[in-house]
Amino acid sequence: MPAPAPVLALWSVPRSRSTAFFRMMAEREDVVSLHEPFAQLADFGDALIGDRVVRSQAAAIEAIRLLAGNRRVFFKDTTDFRYPQVLADRRFLRETAHAMLIRHPRDVIPSHFALNPDLHVEDIGFTRLRELWTAIVAAGQQPPLVLDSDSLLASPEATVRAYCAHMRLSFRPGPLTWAPGPRPEWARTGRWHVIASQSGGFDRAVHSDYRHTVDNNELLAEYCRHHMPSYDYLYQRRLIV
Repeated sequence: MPAPAPVLALWSVPRSRSTAFFRMMAEREDVVSLHEPFAQLADFGDALIGDRVVRSQAAAIEAIRLLAGNRRVFFKDTTDFRYPQVLADRRFLRETAHAMLIRHPRDVIPSHFALNPDLHVEDIGFTRLRELWTAIVAAGQQPPLVLDSDSLLASPEATVRAYCAHMRLSFRPGPLTWAPGPRPEWARTGRWHVIASQSGGFDRAVHSDYRHTVDNNELLAEYCRHHMPSYDYLYQRRLIV
């Protein structure tokens, strides 16, 4: 049996509860957890990986690879941006163990739009997530493990157990809960992680109804129609807990 992959990636569209998943992984001492290194590059022009400040996707890939020389690295990232150097780096895609976290577009889009009223259709991220799926498989890596966000909330222990088995990590029930509060990794993007900061586990957030939804806003409805084929493609390949 080959050695476990040194790098574990979780890819998701924004507003899919991936920050809660990162929060769980940050509780583990057997991995180094990185929060959105590629999205931070796209958003701010630099990212901190270990003790290195990187300013390109290629440099981020190399820094992740070097960091993984001492301990397994987990990172989560979002596909509100496109990462051409990641897509083109077949070695990185092949050597990394990938998972994807999905949530129905009807739930993702109003949450995203509430935080970003200038939301562009491709920023929602499902078509980019499917493009990444295709690149990973074309690079020779097995298809990503697809986790459904609602299943994660309904059955957190079973879902995380399956994830750990797939990634060849020991399952530890302790990290399923944590002390609420912000993380230093979120300092630049704190307004996106308010709910995650208030959470102490995989809890369904309670919030007021969004003013704009795919049912009452035609633009958001069109966005939903655009992304449904990519969502359906991934949903059909999801882990069934």
